[in-house]
Amino acid sequence: ERDIRAWIKLWNEDPRPFAWVKTADEILERLAGYLQRIKDSGR
Repeated sequence: ERDIRAWIKLWNEDPRPFAWVKTADEILERLAGYLQRIKDSGR
């Protein structure tokens, strides 16, 4: 927790905008595949 709080403090001193590198469709497609693998692993 201490390390996370230190990172947040450092980030907040010089924040930068987050830039998405994938489209929403690409993210949702990957998520759907991940959720399918989770569902299938319980059998």
